[in-house]
Amino acid sequence: MPTEHLVEINNVNFAYDNRLVLKGMNMLITKGQVVSIMGGSGCGKTTLLRLIGGQLQPATGSVRVAGETINELGHDDLYRMRRRMGMLFQFGALFTDLSVFDNVAFPLREHTDLPEMLIRDLVLMKLHAVGLRGARQLMPSAISGGMSRRVALARAIALDPMLIMYDEPFAGLDPIALGVIANLIRRLNDALGVTSIIVTHDVQETLALVDYIYFVSEGAVVAQGTPDEIRASTLPFVHQFIHAEMDGPVPFHYSGKPYAQDIGLGEPGG
Repeated sequence: MPTEHLVEINNVNFAYDNRLVLKGMNMLITKGQVVSIMGGSGCGKTTLLRLIGGQLQPATGSVRVAGETINELGHDDLYRMRRRMGMLFQFGALFTDLSVFDNVAFPLREHTDLPEMLIRDLVLMKLHAVGLRGARQLMPSAISGGMSRRVALARAIALDPMLIMYDEPFAGLDPIALGVIANLIRRLNDALGVTSIIVTHDVQETLALVDYIYFVSEGAVVAQGTPDEIRASTLPFVHQFIHAEMDGPVPFHYSGKPYAQDIGLGEPGG
């Protein structure tokens, strides 16, 4: 019987050199959902995307996508799986020397033997889906940050993937562009029947967009649930993060001596 989970992360440990980043990480990403991974900077969110895509290998544990263990695949099988994954990198990461059209056409030319006329039709279809069919001949230097992100999204869906991963898709966008990208992520996920994983710090937009949230802190999942469950969470870290509070489990002051001692009050001769 096929599993309802597209991505399964089972007891994964991962370290950069001697620095342990993920500690017994467990996650289940349900097919068809938009799922967010949230948490402070450096907690391992982007590392998780790289493990799912096979760019990194866990020290222990397993990463399974569509029933296949990514960290056990050989070179050819890994690239076969990657063709079924779309990735929207932070700030878009368009090829600066290629036009909007050629950026979206790139994965089709790289991974298929389709004739150019069919590639043209597919590229225009993807650009139309993100509202940029009319901008197909422009260069990345001639479009805004929000438009660049939309072109990157069109490129991410070019091969009709089963899974799309987004690394900080809202970073640096104005409120209008942010709202457009969030709406496109939701609409394209549902229209294409894909599964989406979003790494982001944008709390309010994410709570309105996703089906499920994982909160990561110090390399492990500390909370998970639907947006309503996360809003109602009384866990101190989640509450501080959601409400952008200055002090809490993540302290405002860096650890040091008591202030009075540091400025010499109460010391002999002070």
